[in-house]
Amino acid sequence: MPNILVVDDELSMRQFLTHLFQRDGHTIRTAENGRQAMELLRQQPADVVISDVKMPDMGGIELLRAARELQPNIEIIMMTAFANEGTAHEAFMLGAFDFVHKPFDNDLLREKVSRALKQISLKHENEVLIKGQRARGRLSNIIGQSDQMQAVYQMIETVAQVQSTVLITGESGTGKELVARAIHDLSPRAQKPFVSVNCGAFTETLLESELFGYTKGSFTGATSNRKGLFEAAEQGTIFLDEIGETSPAMQVKLLRVLQERKVRPVGAHEETEVNTRVIAATNRDLSALVKEGTFREDLFYRVSVIPMILPPLRDRGADIVELAEHFVQKYCQQTGRQVSLSPQALRLLENYFWPGNVRELEHAVERAVALEKTDTIQPERLPTAQMRDERRGADTIPRRRANDPYPRLRDEDSEEQANGHAAGVGES
Repeated sequence: MPNILVVDDELSMRQFLTHLFQRDGHTIRTAENGRQAMELLRQQPADVVISDVKMPDMGGIELLRAARELQPNIEIIMMTAFANEGTAHEAFMLGAFDFVHKPFDNDLLREKVSRALKQISLKHENEVLIKGQRARGRLSNIIGQSDQMQAVYQMIETVAQVQSTVLITGESGTGKELVARAIHDLSPRAQKPFVSVNCGAFTETLLESELFGYTKGSFTGATSNRKGLFEAAEQGTIFLDEIGETSPAMQVKLLRVLQERKVRPVGAHEETEVNTRVIAATNRDLSALVKEGTFREDLFYRVSVIPMILPPLRDRGADIVELAEHFVQKYCQQTGRQVSLSPQALRLLENYFWPGNVRELEHAVERAVALEKTDTIQPERLPTAQMRDERRGADTIPRRRANDPYPRLRDEDSEEQANGHAAGVGES
């Protein structure tokens, strides 16, 4: 049911408009001035505001400006008993939907409200459409239809709608940053920045200035003030990759940011508030690091409010062919070539253990596309020779040996592998 807020300092006008629009099935709230109207909007959004221009204690123009800042999609119809082109022009410049003069025709006002509600409906449908397209686009960048990946997709869509901190764990090459970007792109923060930083790539001092910024003169070479990545990601998302590599001192500072939502640039005396969602990732077992005393327990609980575990490629073997064909297409587009994978090459890819996960598979396919001279990628173009000891399976139908995460082939299979017909594939 549409929600309309009527704002007028005259009680009789508020009562009249309430009666008029309640007959049309709308929910009506009233306020006697702009300040009271803003309090009501903070409690519950409205679809349409009908407001007088001249009112004591915050007039209609001030209300228009404040309401659209609070609720950008709201539609506001202004009323006035004083014809003034300047006021009308200002109202339209500030985003008013329409302007009526008192006394007004009841049917005309109802028609304007009807058009405003239709406009809101169209905006909502457009947002849903755009969000759906974005969802399909972003999730289509993550390849795989296995049960394990379906669970990942569902988790992405769920956590995207909340603001809690997410900790993504998984082996190297499983696509942790890709998942973090998908969460951001499906969230209400999608139009704001997504900022990624590898915590293991910086020394403690450099990481502090990178994350929190610094002031002019705070250290040699600091010739001006610079915002850190937390501020750069304001109202967006910051992705802290390899958070398990941070030092104890940096962990204390990150904990404070997560608790207080404030950062202190290097050399600054004052803190700056930040509104940034944090998604962290690691390929290490943080709970084990907590037991070892190398990762703070309180920070662990702060970053792992919502934990996500990404499956290794060896546990989602049903996705290997789809991934391989996706990467073939990707590198064919880059090189302007048209090649495909032979059945023998696909069999090698399907049966390899993939310790480097999706990243290793992508590199193997990139190499094969670059080296293949024909229009079909043959097994010998795959980097099997370098990784023969990490093949899995020893029989005609490949299978893993018990308690052997990286099974070896029987000696009699070596010649078969050299001819490109063995059951695994390696990575250079």
